[in-house]
Amino acid sequence: MTTARARFRRRLAPVAVGFLAVVLAAGPAQAGGPGNGNGSGGKVDDQVVTTTQQQGRVVALTFDDGPDPVNTPALLDVLREHHVKATFCLWGDHVRQYPDLVRRIAAEGHTLCNHTMTHADLSTWTPEQVRADLQATSDLIHSIVPKERIPYFRAPYGAWGQSAAVAAELGMQPLGWAWVTEDWADQDPDVLAERIRTRVTPESVALMHDGGGDRLGTVEAVDRMIPELRAQGWRFGQPAKRG
Repeated sequence: MTTARARFRRRLAPVAVGFLAVVLAAGPAQAGGPGNGNGSGGKVDDQVVTTTQQQGRVVALTFDDGPDPVNTPALLDVLREHHVKATFCLWGDHVRQYPDLVRRIAAEGHTLCNHTMTHADLSTWTPEQVRADLQATSDLIHSIVPKERIPYFRAPYGAWGQSAAVAAELGMQPLGWAWVTEDWADQDPDVLAERIRTRVTPESVALMHDGGGDRLGTVEAVDRMIPELRAQGWRFGQPAKRG
């Protein structure tokens, strides 16, 4: 175990005691291809965005499947230490379990993203089914952080079906990704850091995970790579919004 990883383990030991790890979630299946209080109030384009709002050497860090009682606090500590804001795509079932973590994500200035209630494959769902799920998820998040916007929606597994259009109708920008670390399959921080190093591209949305299993390798890789990227002139921004 590396020194940094050991440091994360020591930091999190009190939280992890008694915690039953959730089953490892499947990785994305395909590329990321205030009317109701969710979006910005205007009409949102249903095109799935994979780029950043800012131009140049900018990357938007996005994290799926949380909140998680071990990984999310560790990740938030790292982001706060490095003064980076990220986007958290929240799984409704986990939101219900860990509302204090949702409050912390919002309080620390990160952006919220609806990631459905149960992390289901939406590719064959009707618009009515999708709308009910997305609205229930947003309502749950707003029951915890009533004043926070939910400007984005990301379909689990990248299985969009009708969900991009429905999300846009609800005021949420469909959010994809330009590259992934495949951290659902590998948690070696050296491997993940090298993937970040070689895959990052200007004006891109990066997909990683803070939920769905042990993601401390992801946390360590992010901790390692933020200062390295900054030294190379990279900045950390937000995903694009259209409309």
